[in-house]
Formats: sequence, C-alpha cells, structure tokens
Amino acid sequence: MEQTMQKDKQMSNNKKALFFLMPSWVLLLIFFVGPVILTFIFSFTNLALTGVEASQLRFIGFENFTRMFNDPDFQVSVVRTLVFVIFSAVIGQCFLGFLVAFMMREKNRAFRRVIGLIIIAAWVTPEVVVSFCWVAFLGDSGTANWLLGLFNVEPIAWLFTFPMISVVIANIWRGTAFSMMVFQSALDDIPKEVEEAAVMDGASRWQVILRITIPMVKGTIATNLMLVTLQTLGVFTLIYTMTGGGPGNQTATLPVFMYKQAFVSYQLGYGTAISLVLLLIGAIASMIYIKLLKVKV
Repeated sequence: MEQTMQKDKQMSNNKKALFFLMPSWVLLLIFFVGPVILTFIFSFTNLALTGVEASQLRFIGFENFTRMFNDPDFQVSVVRTLVFVIFSAVIGQCFLGFLVAFMMREKNRAFRRVIGLIIIAAWVTPEVVVSFCWVAFLGDSGTANWLLGLFNVEPIAWLFTFPMISVVIANIWRGTAFSMMVFQSALDDIPKEVEEAAVMDGASRWQVILRITIPMVKGTIATNLMLVTLQTLGVFTLIYTMTGGGPGNQTATLPVFMYKQAFVSYQLGYGTAISLVLLLIGAIASMIYIKLLKVKV
C-alpha cells in the first residue's frame, strides 16, 4: 500500500515537472529544432530570394552539395575557417585564457579584480563596436601606425597586408576573457594541499602543472575548447566589419562565404547547405576534443 502511494506521488511529481518544463520545450522547438529542420530541408532545394527560382521552389537533391564541394571558393573558405579557429580559439583564447587565469591564481583579490575587469571589458563590448575599434586601431592613420611612426617605421596597411592576422588578434582580444573566467573557476577548485604535497615530494613547478593541475581541469579544458570553437566558427560580424571577407577572399571564412551566397547572390538554398557543413565541422571538432582529452560526456 505504501509503495503504491509512493509511486502515485512520484507520477504526480513527474507530471508537475513536465507541466512546468512545457514552456521551455515549446521555445526550444520553435527557436532551435524548427530552424534546424527547415535548414536541412531547404539545403536540398533551389530556394532563392529573386528570379524565377524564388517563385518555383523545388527539390534538387544533392545539387547544392555537389556545387559546393566543386567550388574553389568554398574550399578556400574551409581552409580559412580552420586557420581562424585554430589560431584565434584553440591557440589564442584557450591557451591565453588559461595562462592569464593561472598567473592570477595566487595574486591578491584586489589585483585579480582590476585585471579581470580590464580583460572582461573587451568581452562584454558588442562585437560590432570591437570591430570598429580595431579598424580604427589598425587604420592607415590609426594608433598602430602612430606607434610605428615613433620609431620612424613606415605606416602599414594592416587590414590589406595582414588581414587574417588582424582578425585573429581582434578575436583573441575579445574572447580571451571567457576562457579566463572558466579556467579561473576550475583552478580555484583544485585543493592546494595536492599541489603542496607534490612539491614536498620533489616535483618541479612544471611537473606539478603538467601532471596535477592540467589533468585535474581537463574536463574544463574540453568544455572550454568546445565552446570557444563553436563560437569562433560562427564569428561573422567581426570579420565582415573589419575586412568584408577581403581583400579578395583572404578572410572569407565559412560564415562570410555563406552570407555572400545567401544574401548577396540570393541563393538561400546554397547558403543553407553551407551552414550544414559548418554545423558538421563544429560537431566533428567537439568529438575530437572529447576523444583526445578522454572526457566522459
């Protein structure tokens, strides 16, 4: 009898939980699942914004994907995207974020707050504002060339001579704060007694970092890598505002290439097909991180 009452109570609680979760499920279906399904469907159509195809939607199978993989501009965009992600997210934001968090670990609270606020200021600044700040900094008469002029160095057209390096540095500057906060929280949770015991046993500073500190935060490293990679894969405003994907296609990452195909050339079907490839790259990158760091999901 008592077990039956407990089961009834459990079922009642489950129903209440489902009822309160219903709005979240509805929003998730409308704003996430729905668009993903539509994107998948439209990638196999000739969907366009103008012309005859705009009024005659039809299923064209894998034509968009065949065209995509035979398009030299698409192949270049994939390479540019990987370069941008590796240098600005993996090497830049993740490594620099860990380094800053580690260096601030043993500093006093006042110092950590000041440095933290300075770094976080870049992260909370809207992306378009950050873009214009870097355009002004790297412009022909910007701060970077003014500093070079102090050493009698000729001005450099940074956004034309070194466009990819420019957008990589800008993205690192903006996104490092997120990685820093994630790693700072993880490092603060490591018991100091463990590291102190290793030092007493004769371990060097590097051995403590490589064999104790990093293994204890490897789950955080994997999570942060996935988050910054996925965020960097979708970076559009920063690049488009700074360089427009140029000069030529030197900074035309997949989001920029997708935008130009979908909203400049008006080929929405082709653009949505590109977005699926972008989604696939993000999923593959996430699985690689989990596999390499041997993190359980």
